[in-house]
Amino acid sequence: MKIGIVCPYTWNVPGGVQQHIGDLAEALIAHGHDVSVMTPADDDARLPPYVVSAGRAVPVPYNGSVARLAFGFRSAGRVRRWIREGGFDVLHVHEPAAPSLGLLACWAADGPIVGTFHASYVRSRALSVMSPVLSSALEKITGRIAVSEAARTSLVEHLGGDAVLIPNGVATERYAMAEPLPGWPGRAASAEADPSVPRGDGGALGFLGRMDEPRKGLDVLLRAFEILGRRRPGLRLLIAGPGDADDVTARVSPELRDRVVVLGLVSEEDKVRAYHSVDVFVAPNLGGESFGIVLAEAMSAGAPILASDIEAFERVLRGGRAGALFPAGDHEALAAAAGELLDDPARRKQLSAEARAAVRAYDWSAVARDVLRVYETVTLGGAGVVESGLGA
Repeated sequence: MKIGIVCPYTWNVPGGVQQHIGDLAEALIAHGHDVSVMTPADDDARLPPYVVSAGRAVPVPYNGSVARLAFGFRSAGRVRRWIREGGFDVLHVHEPAAPSLGLLACWAADGPIVGTFHASYVRSRALSVMSPVLSSALEKITGRIAVSEAARTSLVEHLGGDAVLIPNGVATERYAMAEPLPGWPGRAASAEADPSVPRGDGGALGFLGRMDEPRKGLDVLLRAFEILGRRRPGLRLLIAGPGDADDVTARVSPELRDRVVVLGLVSEEDKVRAYHSVDVFVAPNLGGESFGIVLAEAMSAGAPILASDIEAFERVLRGGRAGALFPAGDHEALAAAAGELLDDPARRKQLSAEARAAVRAYDWSAVARDVLRVYETVTLGGAGVVESGLGA
C-alpha cells in the first residue's frame, strides 16, 4: 500500500506528534508498505529518507502552547504537488483541525483520507468560530482516529463526529535497555549495590519535556526540588528537553544549583539513557495532554514514575498501578510523594514491573496493525488513489 502521512508540526523541533508519526512510518515500512511523510521543516534540515519538507514553519500560539506550523501559498503548493505525484492509496492526516499542512491537505485532496486527532482541548472559542471553515476540510475525512478518550471527547464536543480509539505507540524495545549517562549511577547500579537500601539523602529525579512550556509543569517540579533538596543533601535533578537552560537554573536557589543538571535538547540515544539514569521519573504536567508519550517511553525503560493526576496520565498509568500520582500543580504533594518513593525501593521495583507490563499495549507492533485496519476500511469501497482536487 502507498501511504501519505501529513505532519502538522515542524520536524526540526522534537515533539510527541512528530515522534508518533516517525515511529508509525517506520513500523509501516517494516510491514512492507511504501510511506512518504510531508512535514514543515527547514529546507536544509537533515530528514529521514521517507520525509519531504513543505518549507519552514512559523511559531503560532496553539492549544496553550507555541506550535511551529506551516500555512500559506508556498506550503499549499508543495502539498498539492506531493499529493499529485504520490499516487497514494490512502492519505493519513494528523491534527487536521490545526492551521497547518493537515488542513491544507484535506482541502487539496480527494480520495480515502484518515485523520488522527491527538489534542485534548478545554472549551475553545476559536474552534467554535472556525468550525464552519474547518467543516469543509474535515467532511472529506473518511476514517477518524483519536489517540485517547480525552482527544476523542474534544473531537466530539468541538468538531462533531466520532472516532475509533487507537493509542499512541511506542517502540518499547528501543527504551528497554541502556547505560546511564556519564556521572549518573543509574537504577541498575543502585540495585546491584543493595536493592533493599532506600535512597536516603541521595537519589535522582528526572524530567523530560519542553522547559519553556508552562503546561509541562517544570516550575512545579523545581519548587518541589527546593523542598526536597534541602532535606536530602545528595539528591540531584536531571532535566532534558528544548528550552533555555540558563533560565531554568536561574529559577533554582544558588545553594541547590550544582545539583540540578540541565542537558537541554538531547539525541534520541541520550534520551533513552536519561530514563535509565534516575530513580524516579517525574511528569508534573498541568493539563492539555491527551496521552503522555513521555510516560510510555519511561514505562518502556522501566523507570518508576511519579505523575500529576491529569486524566490522560491516570489512564496510561492504570489509575496509579503503573506509576504513582499526585495532585496536579501541588508542589508540596509532589515533594512528599517523591520522598516516599525514594525511601521505598520495593515500591519503586513494583512500579517498574507494572509499567513494563502496562506499556506492552502501546507497542507499535500492535498499534500499527490497528492503524492498517482503518486504512483497509476506508479503501475497501474502491475509492481509488488519492488525487489533488485543486489542480496544480
